[in-house]
Amino acid sequence: MVSYVNALLYGVGGLVVAGMALLVAFQERIVYVPVLPGLTKSYPITPARLRLIYEDVWLRSSDGVRLHAWFIKLFPDCRDGGPKNSFVCFAGPTILFFQENAGNIAHRLEMVRIMLQRLQCNVFMLSYRGYGASDGFPSQHGISKDAQAALDHLSQRTDIDTSRIFVFGRSLGGAVGAVLTKNNPDKVAALILENTFTSILDMAGVLLPFLKWLIGGPGSKGPKILNFLVRSPWSTIDVIGEIKQPILFLSGLQDEMVPSSHMKMLYAKAAAHNRQCIFVEFPTGMHMDTWLAGGDHYWKTFQQFLEHVSEKTVNGSSSNGKEFETR
Repeated sequence: MVSYVNALLYGVGGLVVAGMALLVAFQERIVYVPVLPGLTKSYPITPARLRLIYEDVWLRSSDGVRLHAWFIKLFPDCRDGGPKNSFVCFAGPTILFFQENAGNIAHRLEMVRIMLQRLQCNVFMLSYRGYGASDGFPSQHGISKDAQAALDHLSQRTDIDTSRIFVFGRSLGGAVGAVLTKNNPDKVAALILENTFTSILDMAGVLLPFLKWLIGGPGSKGPKILNFLVRSPWSTIDVIGEIKQPILFLSGLQDEMVPSSHMKMLYAKAAAHNRQCIFVEFPTGMHMDTWLAGGDHYWKTFQQFLEHVSEKTVNGSSSNGKEFETR
């Protein structure tokens, strides 16, 4: 009996040690993947390849890291510093686009091309530190600073309607966007989340099932004794309930990376504090292709949400999410 107990304790101890070793050695490679296997860090294409007119933007994060971004314009002839009363310069919303963890902004250009066509918007695509042409190494603290630098840049432009800056984020980008939206209630009009996780703590148990007893978010079971080792927890579930702006949740039910239950939990947490939350499911949507699998329904939902929030902004009225209907 004693030998059995000792063996069990040794086994548990070995599991803890193995989990700690995996976290310390590989966690940043799982959370942040700036380079896809077999490819280089550089951009495979630019917006020009898709006949999109764009501007190379170089920013400095608050800690001095040099960042690269693309500002893709709905109306190419509109110039920053142009006539402030020009309808052309102010037409359409601007979407601040935050990507998933794998690859760089060039790998999202096909979606952005359709986004411009369907939503009649400008799109600002930021390369997080360590991604694309940006300097530095990715971390939660650093990427949060990068996102703020991008928003501050947009807020100072004179060729867009700064009252209609929308934040869009998928997966990791949703976690980034949620933090930015919470911290900037006067600069961000609304948030759109797609296939976003509750936290990296919860995702550890999804990617490495044996870790779910050792790592987890607020609602998980187990002692969670290894949480302190997670350097980028990205706990969206803790942030989402503090956001006051409207939020659109776009959930692909066939998501093979992030369980769709994560989006439902995020919505439930947000809706308990915010009446301006909309949740829309796409039955065939997977992690990366919900925008494609959702087809016309996806883009109409997105467009109606932008129009709904923009109308509220113009009229200065307050409304709840029940007034927004997807057709």
